[in-house]
Amino acid sequence: MRMLRQMKGKIPAMSVEAAFDVFSTAAPVGWRVELVEGEIHVAPPANGEHEEIVAEMTVQVTVRRKNPQMRSYCGIGLYVPGASVTGKVVPDLVIAPKGSFASASEYHDPAPVLLIAEVTSRSTGDNDRVKKIRGYARAGIPVYLLIDREADQAVLCTMPFGEDYKRKVPYKLSEPVPLPEPLGFELDTGEF
Repeated sequence: MRMLRQMKGKIPAMSVEAAFDVFSTAAPVGWRVELVEGEIHVAPPANGEHEEIVAEMTVQVTVRRKNPQMRSYCGIGLYVPGASVTGKVVPDLVIAPKGSFASASEYHDPAPVLLIAEVTSRSTGDNDRVKKIRGYARAGIPVYLLIDREADQAVLCTMPFGEDYKRKVPYKLSEPVPLPEPLGFELDTGEF
């Protein structure tokens, strides 16, 4: 960031999309760069607790899924129109049918996505709670699961409508969260 401050006024102004590309290219390995509702967010690698939760969700989906063609994807880029100027986001966990993201694209169409899960971090929690809910609802993502560590709850958002979800059910972290069909199993948040 210090380097960018030193360069201020020395390079021509650029669009948000061009700046996003610069930050994406320059970000250290493991850092996440997202453009959410016109704002660039650069986040350091997730802490261990965050990754333990994502890993546990991935294991539970793999073990409990009814359809063997369902896959868990971590770190996959999605193009979610309306979520930002460019629509580029990288959710913590995406559940979709096998082969949904087989192309060489960096950001993919969210049409096959059945569920997106985000685990809050202090630095990006407000994006997960507000901006991403709007973007995922606009994109018609059927299920958005917000694991809000600060509030000690999991919020299951279903029935996307416009810029929100018609149904939002909070569960205390430690309670099972019933995931709707076609997932159709209870996520055991007591394992987080």
